[in-house]
Amino acid sequence: MATECKKRAVLVGCNYPNTINELSGCVNDVKAMREMIVSRFGFDSENVELLTDEPESTYKPTRANIMAELKKMVVAAKEGDVLLFHFSGHGLVHCIDPYQPSNGGEAIVPCDLNPIFDVDLGQLIQQLPSGSSFTMVSDSCHSGGLIDKSKEQIGPHSTLRGIAPPVDYKTRGISIETLYQCLQTAANVVSATQSFLDTTAVANAINTGTDNMTGIGSLLTTLFGNNVSLKFLPHYERDILNLRSLTEDEGILLSGCQANEFSFDMRASDKTGGKAFGAFTYTVLKVIKESNGALTNRQLVVKARNEIINLGFGQQHPCLYCSDENADAAFLGHQPNTTTGA
Repeated sequence: MATECKKRAVLVGCNYPNTINELSGCVNDVKAMREMIVSRFGFDSENVELLTDEPESTYKPTRANIMAELKKMVVAAKEGDVLLFHFSGHGLVHCIDPYQPSNGGEAIVPCDLNPIFDVDLGQLIQQLPSGSSFTMVSDSCHSGGLIDKSKEQIGPHSTLRGIAPPVDYKTRGISIETLYQCLQTAANVVSATQSFLDTTAVANAINTGTDNMTGIGSLLTTLFGNNVSLKFLPHYERDILNLRSLTEDEGILLSGCQANEFSFDMRASDKTGGKAFGAFTYTVLKVIKESNGALTNRQLVVKARNEIINLGFGQQHPCLYCSDENADAAFLGHQPNTTTGA
């Protein structure tokens, strides 16, 4: 007898409240996504893990907690299962140094500013059983390319860089310099208040500099020990860690923008029902609500692109990265209810 396939999700919203990195719509994004996937896509609420950094939250979306939930979801997966990881928050990108290729890449930024890089996501995805699917929706700056080696189906609008965002909207990205400064401040505070953190180690980490990711890595390992990205572990090498590059049919990425662009954080307005949202998440949910029947991944991203333009965010171009087969597969394996047309 065939085992019933399950749908599982980890939804993460980081608003970074009361910090210089504060956003407004990320928690609303994932709460609305949870409601959508339970009501329309057949997810059991017990298999949906929601992590937010609201003040009342007792389980914050730190790197450790996010990775723990993703690992739990991947380990539990069986053939035919459908997995979703939605992240709304800041993104980070670092240009690849040709002499140190492991120091480049895209990342998402949890509430403790301990980044999760593309290589970390890749290590998880390659552990999935054959026949299961992993979809990532990332509403963050520089999110194109977060799943390594996925084939570009709907890609960059142009090769232009540095397109200025509207001045009255926040973007969902943290610069290398800002991340370094925040970590430096955190290290100094922790060093002054907790005797177990070696002040010499903090000073050495700070003095490493910010010309590449070495300074960031030194501060992160000083603060978090080995609970950091694979790329910051000693002697990081794919072969040593038994990592392989993903193939184009492993992982489906719906990114809020291309790798060199911004994703926008929308203010609350009458149009959004009085709530703040990410522009990408808002348009994805709007397209799904207005559709009759299932949408393929390709159809969803194309329609979301058009909706974002209608909202006035012409600088943001959602992208789709996956195999040809997955591009034309239904988003989250959705089978429409023929009675209701949902």
